[in-house]
Amino acid sequence: MDREIVNNIKTLGIDMIDKAGSGHPGIVLSAAPIIYTLYAKHMNVNVNDPLWENRDRFVLSAGHGSALLYATLYMAGFLSLDDLKKFRRINSKTPGHPEFGVTNGVDMSTGPLGQGLASAVGMAIAGKQLNKKYEIPKRSKLGKEQSLFDYHVYVLCGDGDLMEGISYEATSLAGSLKLNNLIVLYDSNDISLDGKTKGVFDDNILERFKALNWNTILVKDGTLISNIDKAIEEAKNSDKPTLIQIKTILGDGSINENTNKVHGSPLDKDDITKLKLKLKIEPEEFYVDMEAKENFSKQISERSLKKYNLFNQLSLELNYTKQDNKIDLSHLVFDSNLKESLRVTNGKIMKEIERKLPNFIGGSADLSSSTKTIINNNINFGVREHAMGAILNGLALSNYHAFGSTFLVFSDYLKPSMRLSALMNLPVTYIFTHDSINIGQDGPTHQPIEQLISLRSIPNMNVFRPADAKEIVGSWEYIINNKKPSCLVLSRNEVSLNKLTNSKSVMYGGYIVRKENYLHATIISTGSEVELSIKIADYLYETYKLDIRVVSMPNRELFLNQSKEYQESIVPKGYRTIVIEAGSKYGWEGFVYSDKYLITLDKFGCSGTSEEVLNEMDFSYDKILQKIIKLLK
Repeated sequence: MDREIVNNIKTLGIDMIDKAGSGHPGIVLSAAPIIYTLYAKHMNVNVNDPLWENRDRFVLSAGHGSALLYATLYMAGFLSLDDLKKFRRINSKTPGHPEFGVTNGVDMSTGPLGQGLASAVGMAIAGKQLNKKYEIPKRSKLGKEQSLFDYHVYVLCGDGDLMEGISYEATSLAGSLKLNNLIVLYDSNDISLDGKTKGVFDDNILERFKALNWNTILVKDGTLISNIDKAIEEAKNSDKPTLIQIKTILGDGSINENTNKVHGSPLDKDDITKLKLKLKIEPEEFYVDMEAKENFSKQISERSLKKYNLFNQLSLELNYTKQDNKIDLSHLVFDSNLKESLRVTNGKIMKEIERKLPNFIGGSADLSSSTKTIINNNINFGVREHAMGAILNGLALSNYHAFGSTFLVFSDYLKPSMRLSALMNLPVTYIFTHDSINIGQDGPTHQPIEQLISLRSIPNMNVFRPADAKEIVGSWEYIINNKKPSCLVLSRNEVSLNKLTNSKSVMYGGYIVRKENYLHATIISTGSEVELSIKIADYLYETYKLDIRVVSMPNRELFLNQSKEYQESIVPKGYRTIVIEAGSKYGWEGFVYSDKYLITLDKFGCSGTSEEVLNEMDFSYDKILQKIIKLLK
């Protein structure tokens, strides 16, 4: 029966790819015994409660193998046959790569190689945190010491995942943290899209992972279900994370097996016919052996139901309820004479958030002493920005509000993970400090220019650049209560508390912080440039009687989402508008009549003291003031 189920998974996957006219049949044929063994013999999941909190997680890091996963999920009862027939079609439950929130049974959106494996490390960290937090002391009623949470995180990856650098960063941290609830099944077939991996990827993977403090197991024949089963059982009893290298033949059974021809293109009709004959599966499209399907789903449900019922029983005993991410920071007040770096202020606010939000977790890429983001529930990611972003996604997928911090200029390292945060709509907060060229002597490699616009260009990503302590509070209230991915961009230089800023106005994206009596022009600015803009506006009024409105715009995209009436009440048409921001001009063009009204930075910085750099880059108070006087004359 094991073999019949595996073969039916294979042919369903091949039929899906054939009907869609695109897909990746190679992994369907090579890894079907792996995924079958995992689900039939080990995975604890509930078809009727797909987001059960103590379920085992499965991450298809090799996301191009989605047809394999969907066929398995159908056989398990998560999907219908009609869903399989709509593979890769608009609005189907079976998109080209797995998408979290679209398909029951899919625990993460995957496709960019390495991301799934790295995010699984975050899921495993979350599992360990929950296991410790909800430990149940030994009692006669239960008979043994245990925890409300004790799930495993399983990953199916391929050569491509392990070639990507992010996987090395993440597995290095997993080894250091001894995440023994993490088990990686490595579909090892020595073929990638362009051909044989020999001469391109010759790593001794088992030795590499041993060096990373992982338990390693080799399964020499990936068709032997008993050997795969035994390896997974051994991994579950290890005190380290485990990599199981399973040697397979890409496209096993196809005319083009063991070649890259079977990697990313559908099989031809003759090949499919011969394959089904070989596998003893009926030739009709989307044939299902119902006895095999019932056997498979029964194996999963009978084992999982015991654990599911125990979880519900223990939840009642412990009075456990899922954490709701909602906070109110309106009680926070600041000394009117406050003048400090926004990164420092933010660190204090974060400690208050942690007090109110038990599932608040995160850390920095070895920069917490600089970003000031240390909390009790802290993760030291080490110098691993790539992995940090993906791990945050794994934590957020496990009902944590996760954050990670580094310098703004290094946000480029996190972009692939940030894109997935936005795609999955996860409550991840990316905290970026040192947001301007005024950091000075570290020079152009550390001075952000194009990073702000890069972050703002990500759909579904809220980017906040607050002007002072009150705007930081407003940013966090919006971030936590809206459960969306966000960036919080903060200065290193000291900023004064402005009496006209308002935490509650941050939700509108932009608002007036210096009101005029008779409007001559409007200055829009963000972050620490708001204080500079007010100072310039005050000078112009005192010296030239030019009355300038100053608008703080901590979140440009939120402002642009407001009604046209609101937007024009803040930035009125028919008057000159000037933008001041220490970053690229892109995206601001729609606010001004011509580029000469954009006082921005569009070239790389230089090394020197803060004052020298600002002067050299024509971004000092005096030079900006002279530019504005010239514009308004």
